[in-house]
Amino acid sequence: MTCDIHARRRFLREYGHIRQAEGRGSNDSSYYRALPFEDITGQNVAMWAMRAKTYRYFERKVLAPLEHSLGRPLTILDLGAGNGWMSYRLSLRNHICYALDIFRDERDGLLAARHYSPQFPLVEAEFDELPFGPDTFDLVVYNASLHYSTDYFATLAEARRCLRPSGMVAVLDSPVYRCREHGEMMVEERHAMFSKLYGFRSDAMPSIEYLDMPILKSLAHALQLHWTIYRPWYGWRWHLRPVTARIQGRRPPSRFWILTARFGAS
Repeated sequence: MTCDIHARRRFLREYGHIRQAEGRGSNDSSYYRALPFEDITGQNVAMWAMRAKTYRYFERKVLAPLEHSLGRPLTILDLGAGNGWMSYRLSLRNHICYALDIFRDERDGLLAARHYSPQFPLVEAEFDELPFGPDTFDLVVYNASLHYSTDYFATLAEARRCLRPSGMVAVLDSPVYRCREHGEMMVEERHAMFSKLYGFRSDAMPSIEYLDMPILKSLAHALQLHWTIYRPWYGWRWHLRPVTARIQGRRPPSRFWILTARFGAS
């Protein structure tokens, strides 16, 4: 995710414009403390409902077993933390959380974390240059954010450097496709939509924007990591999206799986 300063500034300016247009954030602290289970503004109810289902599944299937196996509070890095809602939820479970992002906005970025109690450390940094030493974290969570990477190999290698030997990576709410072609089609559709709505493509930072099965296999081989795939249930309408897309002659939709990875010997 490393980029030159001009591209970064442009990306943050355009990203902030889009998020504001989408109705993100609030002046009310209760908005942030209700996330992801309720969007009291009513602006993004469907999106937060899906994020809530992801988080509940993650709590049950990934977090709770890790808590049980270690038998102590975890040290967790929340990557792409945004307004900090996940770090807040994890802190309520007595874990030590660090919220990291490059977006500092007071309504939708790191500075929105002022609305939470307890507080947790806020870190402005990029995925590929994490300001932490080796063996620091039990869990690194890409919170709807891994797809912003420009190089998955570099990004996950940096996560591995910061993980303890017993630690794991978790990837939440990033789109996954069976093949690269479908992901590329999605990216072009998305950029065309931004261009139509906002007058820019939102591609100042050339992030990959999706995962696919071949890249997951390549990452496993190159980084000696072992993926586990979890498939949360988002309801029948979501489950039947591939069938609907095929009937309508559209590209296959993404999956929003939860992916976890443990690393083998270096």
